Amino acid sequence: MTFDDYAEHDATSLAGLVAAGQVTPAELLEVAIAATEAANADLNFIAQPLFDRARAAATQPSAGPFAGVPFLIKDLHMHVAGERSGEGSRLFDGYRPDFTSTLVERFAAAGFTIFGKTTTPEFGLTVTTESRATGLTRNPWNRDRSAGGSSGGAAAAVAARVVPVAHASDGGGSIRCPAAACGLFGLKPSRGRVPMGPRGTEGWFGLTVNHCVSRSVRDSAAVLDCVHGTEPGSRYTAPTPERPFLAEVGRDPGRLRVAQMLEPITGLPVDRHVAAATRDAARLLERLGHHVEEAAPVLDAWGLTAAMTATVGASTAFDVAQRLAVLGRSEAGDDIETVPQMWVHIGNRTTAVELARANATFQTAAIALAEFMAGYDLILSPVFAQPVIGLGQIDLSPSDMAAWTAAITGYSPFTAVANQTGVPAMSLPLGTDADGLPIGVMVTGRYGAEGLLFALAAQVEAAAPWAARCPERKG
Repeated sequence: MTFDDYAEHDATSLAGLVAAGQVTPAELLEVAIAATEAANADLNFIAQPLFDRARAAATQPSAGPFAGVPFLIKDLHMHVAGERSGEGSRLFDGYRPDFTSTLVERFAAAGFTIFGKTTTPEFGLTVTTESRATGLTRNPWNRDRSAGGSSGGAAAAVAARVVPVAHASDGGGSIRCPAAACGLFGLKPSRGRVPMGPRGTEGWFGLTVNHCVSRSVRDSAAVLDCVHGTEPGSRYTAPTPERPFLAEVGRDPGRLRVAQMLEPITGLPVDRHVAAATRDAARLLERLGHHVEEAAPVLDAWGLTAAMTATVGASTAFDVAQRLAVLGRSEAGDDIETVPQMWVHIGNRTTAVELARANATFQTAAIALAEFMAGYDLILSPVFAQPVIGLGQIDLSPSDMAAWTAAITGYSPFTAVANQTGVPAMSLPLGTDADGLPIGVMVTGRYGAEGLLFALAAQVEAAAPWAARCPERKG
């Protein structure tokens, strides 16, 4: 199989070729490895190659819906026993966990051949993928622009057609943001839908979830079918789906009530190209028979910001303290970047009362959002408030922290609400900016309603196909 042949298929189609005996897992893997070696020097999306391990696995019998399909996992809290886990940080140099993450085991049981780990910013703390540990991950659409974050390595690999689908995680937008930046489909599931274990069952006090970025809606749905479900010790479990998520793809979603939300809850400005892409998406939904009207929930924007600050700060400080204890050190020093140092400082000063207040603020927001969505099935909004940002503008080692805070707050003011309230949300690759770069449009659903999101996404994908749109290959 040539790369051009390989790149035409999504993961479901590749699995069908393997099942029919038209190609072997080993052959697919070699195409994916060759594509990685050709593209990675330019885009820098691989944090840890696992080629030898994958080659050994590809010679063994495999089963599952995605048997033989090459796959990448994000190098952030996603572990393979004995293999390096870098967390995007120099502080984790030499870390080799003695256990495999539950989700990695479920990916393997689905048949995926895992051959590498993708880049992430340090501890996933920004919506671009740039770190001193692994360098700059570049957007395949424009090498001077960000691939998004914190799952930017995954998105760059999928956009470059190295793999049709890759693992991603999302604590404040980190599935939807890189999907939007790279012209992909990315769905953040409901809280409690996908396992986080085995050593812990939640990240950032429940804000973080795992899933994937993909080129097709059906791949995303089928992957979620393979990996969702409870794990030992879970504090909460998302509602049981009415039917397999893949069965939602192609199902008529009915006539939906959609709230069009063009302004973030912070009231910060939105670029005219981004707003236009969202309005275009609204008109598309209306042509598909849905009712769209301007409306938005009333939420405490600055209360949620303070709650997010306390939660992320405390979590980061705890993670760094755990690593330092293993290393027998008291300070991280220059082994972590400027922004993570800030988060550690905040976390070490955060009180128990402030964490309790943060938890109450998130609960209040979830209740308010649920009450608002009693009148609407979905919320339509931008993903980013601005076109895809240039590299170096919101990395984790800024010279001016106030300017950094203003830049990231103005760039990504929409996505975190879904994490704070636990609801599912997705980015649809429907627009382009003045430079021809992708613009993602976000659709947010009620808690547990991933099925409806998949049904609508498949309807939109059929009406406005995006699979053929891809960045030019360098050279």
